[in-house]
Amino acid sequence: MGEPASKIEVKNIKDIGLDEGVARLTPEKIETVVNDVIDNETGARLKVYVDTCVHCGLCSEACHYYLSNDKNPIFAPAAKVKQTLWEIVEKKGKVSPAFIRRAAELCYTECNLCRRCAMYCPFGIDVAYMMLIMRRICHKLGVTPQYIQDTAHSHSATMNQMWVKEDEWIDTLFWQEEEAGEEVENLRIPLEKEGADVMYSVIGPEPKFRAQLIYQAAVIMNAAGVDWTMPATPGWDNSDMAMYTGDNEMMARLKKEHFETAMRLKVKRIVMGECGHAFRSVYDMGNRALGWKMPPVEMVHALEFYYELFKADRIKIKHKFDKPVTLHDPCNVIRGRGLHEMARYVVNKTCATFIEMTPNREHNYCCCAGGGVINCGPPFRDKRVVSNRVKADQLSAVKKKGVEVCIAPCHNCHGGLEDIIHHYHLGLELKFLGDIIYEIMEKPE
Repeated sequence: MGEPASKIEVKNIKDIGLDEGVARLTPEKIETVVNDVIDNETGARLKVYVDTCVHCGLCSEACHYYLSNDKNPIFAPAAKVKQTLWEIVEKKGKVSPAFIRRAAELCYTECNLCRRCAMYCPFGIDVAYMMLIMRRICHKLGVTPQYIQDTAHSHSATMNQMWVKEDEWIDTLFWQEEEAGEEVENLRIPLEKEGADVMYSVIGPEPKFRAQLIYQAAVIMNAAGVDWTMPATPGWDNSDMAMYTGDNEMMARLKKEHFETAMRLKVKRIVMGECGHAFRSVYDMGNRALGWKMPPVEMVHALEFYYELFKADRIKIKHKFDKPVTLHDPCNVIRGRGLHEMARYVVNKTCATFIEMTPNREHNYCCCAGGGVINCGPPFRDKRVVSNRVKADQLSAVKKKGVEVCIAPCHNCHGGLEDIIHHYHLGLELKFLGDIIYEIMEKPE
């Protein structure tokens, strides 16, 4: 690596959470918190990563921030570590509040934790892990972007990320059951059913903004003859922005509530809706925070569930979806779980014309949303979208081949891709896989 990236000046974006948090810092507090995290919450893994990197730069070409910003070296993954954790470790926490301000903006808004760079590093160094350590330090210092911190506060107060009250949650389920019942006679959304085969869990934005997805899921469960239930109590929301603010204690509380709800209902498995970051939380990070290598209750993502239903011929379709489609591979369930071929099976089963983006599967470019960057809100929107020009190029290329619809089986990806499609005037329609299945399936009378 040439000139140290920390010498390159950047302009901070105003954010009340970052700016007021930094204003309360002292050098002594920074040193104490940094050394507490490094000494008590990290170990050989961090030391090996820091000591092993030879600054070869092979990670750079994997990063959509680097590629989309004309290969500006400040956005190279290795440079991001150089600007944050390396400096902190080398100086044993003796860094200034101004340094923490820049490090916080970088770790929360200039790396989406997509782990694409780890695949191209000859040593397999996981930069996302190091950015999460940096976020952890910032959380303990009280320096987090305002918007994402608000969702973490919601988790703490309500156990869901959208400030949904318990009666509002139940009312939404009754409302969707009533709506769906007008289309499918005697359709039910079973609540609190002990011993069901499946507990279906969703994320906070579904009852708040996308209630039709609960409606669609109810119709699919009904048509497939699934023995299922949904909880009426906190624990229904599987999302987890605390995981991305660095609030590991809150992350553990959320997952404990989620798993204990499933165990209280004695369900055989949990089926999640189409969300990537929530899957990362229940399958990778939240369960480990609680001391479980794997979730204590079997857990499958919607992609895997749809695959099983089609394989078992439990869903019949009237006709295939006729608009040409492409598929966005969400990082958290493709690189994180390897569901890419199952996703393609379902797309090919339901859509007449499927055109791949390039690169795809585990090499696909991130949407720049599923790692918490989009949750940092409007102050950082423009930087996020500009830093994902390579994703826009991918979408533009398949549009020229005739694609009209992009399927994105992840809530955060929807948010990120909507902004990209709008900003770059791509004119593509976005859908969940559940949207497609609901539209073309045979429904009970």
